[in-house]
Amino acid sequence: MLQHEKINYVEYPSRDLEETKRFFGQTFGWAFEDYGPDYAAFSDQGLDGGFFRSDLAARTEIGSALIVLYSDDLEGTLRKVEAAGGKVIKPIFSFPGGRRFHFIEPGGNELAVWSESEA
Repeated sequence: MLQHEKINYVEYPSRDLEETKRFFGQTFGWAFEDYGPDYAAFSDQGLDGGFFRSDLAARTEIGSALIVLYSDDLEGTLRKVEAAGGKVIKPIFSFPGGRRFHFIEPGGNELAVWSESEA
């Protein structure tokens, strides 16, 4: 639903657009719609968005925003990320209210996955 002056879409760079699409499709079940050779859009993932071919990548160490996904099974999601070629750069750690890890997908972008604290 479109909402006036609310976040509506996110775009991310990718150093390897085909590998980014393969990774997110294999790991999280995302589907993409290609708009030419340099852009692929995704939808129904909590927020719609897309990836564009770029020599750059989004990393928090250079001030990029961090996209954080949610998981009911943090360890299971971590295994899927690694199996699909993602590189875990911050292993699972606790923070007030939950646990999370950070990873780099094959296109070079840093993302995180969080889960609520275990009871």
